[in-house]
Amino acid sequence: MNIHDIFSETLSTLGFSEIEINIKWELLHKNYFKKNRYYHNWAHIEAMIKSWSAYKNQLENPVEVLLAIYYHDVIYVSTRKDNELKSAELACKELKEVDGIDLNTIYNLILCTQTHKAITNDEKWLVDFDLQILGRSWEIYEMYYKQIRKEYRIYPRFMYNPGRKKALEHFLEKETIYQTETFQLQYEKQARENIRREIELL
Repeated sequence: MNIHDIFSETLSTLGFSEIEINIKWELLHKNYFKKNRYYHNWAHIEAMIKSWSAYKNQLENPVEVLLAIYYHDVIYVSTRKDNELKSAELACKELKEVDGIDLNTIYNLILCTQTHKAITNDEKWLVDFDLQILGRSWEIYEMYYKQIRKEYRIYPRFMYNPGRKKALEHFLEKETIYQTETFQLQYEKQARENIRREIELL
């Protein structure tokens, strides 16, 4: 199933009507296709849902994690620092009619994608899904960091580079970038190599 079908089937199971589902989908579609989104777009969501599909059996609340993925970047403006908060608030507003899910869990899941500080098992998996790109091949990683640069293109190099370097060094300072043993084994080494290589280029 594609990401539209997964979304529709999930909301249908929760009791939303076809009209309601289409309205909610259009909101997501409109936001993730905005011109300023070079990385935080549908491709990012698709990659995360692919990971979710592969590891959903490891999750305690797979539906909440899935919905958190769809909504975690629905609000994204590179100059703001409250994107995740606004996204979490919008998710709760959009899904408030449903009794079969825990909105508080979805809210907290989305917020943890900002800090990458995960406490629960589901939060750890979600953060790893979100950061998987860091541990991909250098060719894919290079495309990723160039897309991020485009999203921050309003900032000149002398402003962007120090901020980007600080963010990257923050990852290297951690004992592990990834929270789950599965992702640590698959992506940790490559992620650190990629990050060091980007820092050298800044």
